[in-house]
Amino acid sequence: MVDVALWSGLRPLVGGQDSIAVEGRTVGQILDSIRRNYPALAPTLDAGVSVVVDGRVIASSLTEPVGENSEVVLMMRLKGG
Repeated sequence: MVDVALWSGLRPLVGGQDSIAVEGRTVGQILDSIRRNYPALAPTLDAGVSVVVDGRVIASSLTEPVGENSEVVLMMRLKGG
């Protein structure tokens, strides 16, 4: 299990929880697990989110490995400019 911290704007979609525990060893598996276990987050995931693993924003690699002790944060999509 991996604990995923949620950006404040996502918390209302999961009953106010600040983190959720999901299965997965890669960013893609974690996102799939979130979609399955927390369907209210699915539209937000589909619109695009930013995933931070151990302080690094994972731009597009769904195969990025995630360890059980990794710090994972799910955020609203960050846009550069």
